[in-house]
Amino acid sequence: MRRERYVVGLDVGTSSVCAVIGETTDEGGIDIVGIGVSESRGIKRGVVVNLESAVEAIKKAIEEAELMAGVEVDSVHLSMTGPHVKGFNSRGVIAVAGKSREITREDVRRAIDAAKAVALPGGREILHVLPQDFVIDDQDGIGAPIGMTGTRLEVNVHIVTGGVSSAQNLVACVNRAGVTVAGTVIDQLAASEAVLTPDEKELGVALVDVGGGTTDLAIFERGSLWHTGVVAVGGDHFTNDIAVGLRTPIPEAEKVKRKSGCALSAMIGEDETIEVASVGGRRPRVMPRRIVSEILQPRAEEIFHLVWDEIRRAGCEKSLNSGIVLTGGGAILEGMPEIAEQIFDLPVRRGSPAGVGGLEDHVNSPTYATPVGLVLYAHRNRAPEPARGGAGALQRMAGKLRGMFKEFF
Repeated sequence: MRRERYVVGLDVGTSSVCAVIGETTDEGGIDIVGIGVSESRGIKRGVVVNLESAVEAIKKAIEEAELMAGVEVDSVHLSMTGPHVKGFNSRGVIAVAGKSREITREDVRRAIDAAKAVALPGGREILHVLPQDFVIDDQDGIGAPIGMTGTRLEVNVHIVTGGVSSAQNLVACVNRAGVTVAGTVIDQLAASEAVLTPDEKELGVALVDVGGGTTDLAIFERGSLWHTGVVAVGGDHFTNDIAVGLRTPIPEAEKVKRKSGCALSAMIGEDETIEVASVGGRRPRVMPRRIVSEILQPRAEEIFHLVWDEIRRAGCEKSLNSGIVLTGGGAILEGMPEIAEQIFDLPVRRGSPAGVGGLEDHVNSPTYATPVGLVLYAHRNRAPEPARGGAGALQRMAGKLRGMFKEFF
């Protein structure tokens, strides 16, 4: 089996861990052949809080995906999220080398190196350097400068940084689950690969990924990423609000949210009722469904107001000509696009993964935007790898043996 045909995306979130295996087709596309989902444990807002629990959740998701695909995973592309992920724009300027003044690949590389030569605070590392556009001798808006002539080359880039320890702990969890990390990709960039169209990126669009612990924001314009941000409120806050407001256990609150939740109380009929479990063995109660909606609506409004504040701080409120795309597990909640339209006063749609074959019906939900996007991103950006035979199995066995020795000694 040619192992380089397969690409694996691993999304380690606050509420679930999802592994997706993609197989490269002969036509150059991607078929989804394996999906594994496990309940997330030991992870809060993209940061590891319990190593052993996180490792078990990751193992379970990967094994489920392996079983479905009938292949063994030895490396994954990992999503990175959390309040520690921060982005900013930078600019690099160089003089074009060579007598002919023709811009080469080396000139572009030097310009990007100049742009990323910024002083970072201690404990931070660069995760991505994403070119936005180039300027040649005051001629701006150039997308591909190689082969053009000029004396001065400038590049605008978006730099994404993350906390070193947060990233290392997450990578360590994946390694202890028996797989290596081939690359890390921020959540917003991965999700955008799966749910945004080239036209939306060109015209200007905001991607709002409502996860369990955080809501991630990415703003695209002229085909490039111009702003990234993270809001530390997500879908789990909805569940906690229901648990407190209805005095019901957290697992029951999650069920109520999924089955009967709606973020806009105006969409609920007066006579609709639901049954809610009580705590301490008391009998379940029947109550109007509108009460749940009245609990969820203020939290949904809070999330979108915080996102709008972030968009305004970036100065991008006038450039979102394509509107807003909602994705992530929190976007499934009924009424979310409607309430977002009221707050942003822009067109809003739910974004589900597109551009893949195979098990496309199974991943056709905003929940799978990030793991499917990771597969698409890795497929689009990777260099051809040599076939590695059974390396994965050997690495897995060596990892297990190391783990056994650690337990005994």
